[in-house]
Amino acid sequence: MRILILSQYFWPESFIINDIVRTLDEQGHEVVVATGKPNYPDGKVFEGYRAAGTQCERYLGRIDVLRVPLWPRGQGGAKNLILNYLSFVFSGLLCLPWMLRKREFDAILVFAPSPITQAIPAILLTWLKKAKLALWVQDLWPESLSATGFVRNPYLLRAVGWMVRAIYRPCDTLLVQSRAFVEPVAQYSDRAKIHYYPNSMNISSPKAVIPVPSELLELLEQHFCVVFAGNLGTAQALDTLLQAAVQLRDEPHIRLVLVGSGSRLAWLQSQKQELGLDNLILPGRFPMDTMPQIFERASALLVSLNDEPVFAQTIPSKIQAYLAAGRPILACMNGECARVVTEAGAGFASPAQKVLPLVANIRRLQELDATQRAAMGESGKAYFEANFEMNSQVRILVEHLGRQVEEDGSA
Repeated sequence: MRILILSQYFWPESFIINDIVRTLDEQGHEVVVATGKPNYPDGKVFEGYRAAGTQCERYLGRIDVLRVPLWPRGQGGAKNLILNYLSFVFSGLLCLPWMLRKREFDAILVFAPSPITQAIPAILLTWLKKAKLALWVQDLWPESLSATGFVRNPYLLRAVGWMVRAIYRPCDTLLVQSRAFVEPVAQYSDRAKIHYYPNSMNISSPKAVIPVPSELLELLEQHFCVVFAGNLGTAQALDTLLQAAVQLRDEPHIRLVLVGSGSRLAWLQSQKQELGLDNLILPGRFPMDTMPQIFERASALLVSLNDEPVFAQTIPSKIQAYLAAGRPILACMNGECARVVTEAGAGFASPAQKVLPLVANIRRLQELDATQRAAMGESGKAYFEANFEMNSQVRILVEHLGRQVEEDGSA
């Protein structure tokens, strides 16, 4: 198939769409990527790029990547985020029809974490290219806007709901990353369009060995380290993790290691210093390719989100990485993520934003012997292979895309 992937986020930013594109190419499909200038999560355009102007390059030396200008996210704040979202929409509408003028596609796939607005240029391209449009819903709008506190005004949320309905309408297929997304998405779209399609992860591709600081590796090997990896932002219930560190400060062997960066990293650093939390480790962000080295030395892997209905319906993409790593998992979340961890027999779950149950689970896991923890990890890995392995999941993706093309051809 000839497939256009449209996403505001792409390599060298760390998102699963990078490996989806790689796997589609390896399976023999002709893939082109339309995206913006990389600036997530720190808000600064990556070295080697500039915010202005269009740019063409090749991913893995063979996949065309077309980049449009955008306003960087900056260090947070509503103004920068709104400009970031809108600039990609306007740049995509203005630049992509010209940049793609000599190319034809069978299907266009929009990888849609927030913002959902990034699908708008794809709607125009679908009409111009006579291609089928699939939207892979990663975040629920308007629910996620309310849950993160980005939008509270009920009239504005209602307006966003109208916009979401307008974006969903021209889509031929709506793929949802969690089964719990089906009902919320169906409020804005024809249910017949909606199909469960989970996030996946490619663990078979060779990864470059990028060194991790030796002091971090030594820490992981010498202590019972509970590792959180990813964005350190407003949605990740970091207050809960901080208070867990306070509760565990007198445990000599337990460390909470929060690997990553984001809008609340500076707050965490100030709280660590103010409270004297030597058991809270903030090593910063590392390239995605270094994560296996960190995960395999972790005693447990931690995922947390705020106590909001929309987050209870979400399966964070890091869950697939955690399961694949074969390490025990601690989920401080409600709903789907907790269900997956429990169903997989991969670890323990506790309610979102509840400090004491999380602390109890950390202690409970530490008290198990190494054989019991290893069995949890192996159970999680087997669950990953059965449900989230990327090669098989990408073949299912192509089936979803191809079904609409075939139906159109036979009409």
